[in-house]
Amino acid sequence: MRDLLFLTSLRRGEDWALLGLRLAAGLFLVHGVWDNITSDERMEEFVRFLAHHGFFEPGLLARISVWAQFFCGLAFVLGALVRWAGLVCMFNFAVALAMVHWQQDLRGWWPALALLGIGALLATHGAGRLSMDRLFGAEAVTSG
Repeated sequence: MRDLLFLTSLRRGEDWALLGLRLAAGLFLVHGVWDNITSDERMEEFVRFLAHHGFFEPGLLARISVWAQFFCGLAFVLGALVRWAGLVCMFNFAVALAMVHWQQDLRGWWPALALLGIGALLATHGAGRLSMDRLFGAEAVTSG
């Protein structure tokens, strides 16, 4: 009865669910910055966006943010250095929330807040069993 109440049998799928979350977040991050990486015009548009929102050194910070998101996305997809990528993701989107999104409505700040939460989860939980981190011994198997 307790297992039914708390749905403990669903834990059997936690590795696949974590992989799905990593893939979805990682692909979203890579997709979101790919145009900035491949187009100088789109990067300059992002620089102007950061300048408009009062960022110090927007030319530098735009490039740091874009490449941080790109490498976080790759790390999430591959399951490599995921705890570090989670921390970087958290920091990037905490800054985005504070500087850009907080004055918007829920729809405006939800993606950044979700990525902050995903970064926190991955930084604290790690990549899980289905990851390169696990293959290289960085992820201990938790009891389940």
